[in-house]
Amino acid sequence: MDYIIDVKELRKEFTSHSSRSGLKGAFRDLFTRNYTIKTAVDDISLQIKKGEMVGYIGENGAGKSTTIKMLTGILTPTSGHVRVNGMNPHKDREQFVRSIGVVFGQRSQLWWDIAVQESFRLLKKVYNVPDEFYNTHMADVIETLAIEPLLDKPVRKLSLGQRMRCELAAALIHNPPLLFLDEPTIGLDVLVKLKIREFLKEINAKYGTTILLTTHDLSDIEALCERVIMLDEGKIIYDGALRQLRENWGEGKQIQFSFAEEATHAELQSLTHDHLVVWDQGSNASNWTASVENNEDIISAVIGQVVGAKKIADLKIVEITTEEIIRNIYEEGAVRNG
Repeated sequence: MDYIIDVKELRKEFTSHSSRSGLKGAFRDLFTRNYTIKTAVDDISLQIKKGEMVGYIGENGAGKSTTIKMLTGILTPTSGHVRVNGMNPHKDREQFVRSIGVVFGQRSQLWWDIAVQESFRLLKKVYNVPDEFYNTHMADVIETLAIEPLLDKPVRKLSLGQRMRCELAAALIHNPPLLFLDEPTIGLDVLVKLKIREFLKEINAKYGTTILLTTHDLSDIEALCERVIMLDEGKIIYDGALRQLRENWGEGKQIQFSFAEEATHAELQSLTHDHLVVWDQGSNASNWTASVENNEDIISAVIGQVVGAKKIADLKIVEITTEEIIRNIYEEGAVRNG
């Protein structure tokens, strides 16, 4: 099969100097140094097909950004096989960068003090994009992202949401077949996030653009990606459909209670001791959530036991969210491949 990203046993280690304590230790460090090796990415393998939109998720320090930097040629792997767009990202760097688009949420590729459209024109020259294609393609991108009023403004005068829309447009000037997005919606308001999500869906449908998305905002993943790859301590602990992740791990329901009076964990646990119930306190001692098995009899029994003993101001039954599922997987240290 023709994969746009093909990674086998990819590994990245960082070596750091470890200082000895005290004056004697500092003197010894002048002649012999202690070094420690940290493995950021630990022999991962993954394949992504053309046209896929894949969520790449994990906690801080899991190795997500290090992986992206190796896939984009910024970092050289310690070992392993990497082919992206049929090229080695590090060795074929000049040709390779013309075939990808990259947006880092906390770094800019636009020039700070010049107008946005001047940055676009400079990038057009860098990527050697023909005038006719640029005019047609960018007119579509500018209209879809609603950034025409921003083109004459210096980047430094843009809000974060405005700048991120312009960053996204800049990454697509050469219409790359592969787009890397590292926290593209960080700090953005809901309306801007929705606009960016709709735009990404559109370019994926229109051009077949492959998108690899890393984010802490799981609503981005749910809105865009059918497949999710989960990383923990440099290893892939899940690679499969988001739907299957929910089916495998999200079998329970949550009952949200708002009590008319304060309640304690021990009190609630005692009321529902006949069933496996996990109680979590909300914003105050009157709001509690009971996580239970997705079984009508058990749900009814738990509600009956609680309502019979406590005055209820409000009650709601909800599906366990993707965020809760993933949090539980990390907390339990579970490993399951899909």
